[in-house]
Amino acid sequence: MKYLIVGLGNIGEEYQNTRHNIGFTVLDALANASNAFFEDKRYGSVTHFRYKGRTFVLLKPSTYMNLSGFAVDYWLKKEKIEVANMLVVVDDLALPTGTIRMRPKGSTGGHNGLAHINTILGTDNYARIRVGIGNNFHKGGQKDYVLGAWTSEEKKLIEERVEIVAEMIKSFGTSGLELTMTCFNKNSKAPSLPSDNKSVNES
Repeated sequence: MKYLIVGLGNIGEEYQNTRHNIGFTVLDALANASNAFFEDKRYGSVTHFRYKGRTFVLLKPSTYMNLSGFAVDYWLKKEKIEVANMLVVVDDLALPTGTIRMRPKGSTGGHNGLAHINTILGTDNYARIRVGIGNNFHKGGQKDYVLGAWTSEEKKLIEERVEIVAEMIKSFGTSGLELTMTCFNKNSKAPSLPSDNKSVNES
């Protein structure tokens, strides 16, 4: 059994370790723990590892966030993987920093990467893990916030939460979507950071 795991983000040093690149961060951690190494290939950086008889194909699209669907579509077809065996890891402004939510499908939530995937695949019926990045920005400051680096406080929390997401990904392949959601979503809320209490409408 083969699974495509997509971590959304933007390529380039200026985007490394930023909030919008949490998908890349998760896949890097998962690859490192599995002694797997990414190679630059068509539409993205790709690596494989095996776990409990399953093959996990990890994809970090190189198309930039807004064109993620091209990479996803190409690698689904190349690896001959059904959409039902795909999981996307994405950042979410609507969730407090570090909170994790796994869903079987759903709206884009205003996320351009998910929107492009939906457009290219013609469906939103695929699993995704949303990792909260909070909304600690003043009105009009969303772009700078999502493309900004984690604070030291946030980084410590995110490092812990990334390990949980990695376990969820492996569980998705070995135990299935429903059981993974049952096991992990109930404990997915992260400890609150002081910044999470700040409103996006403050000025």
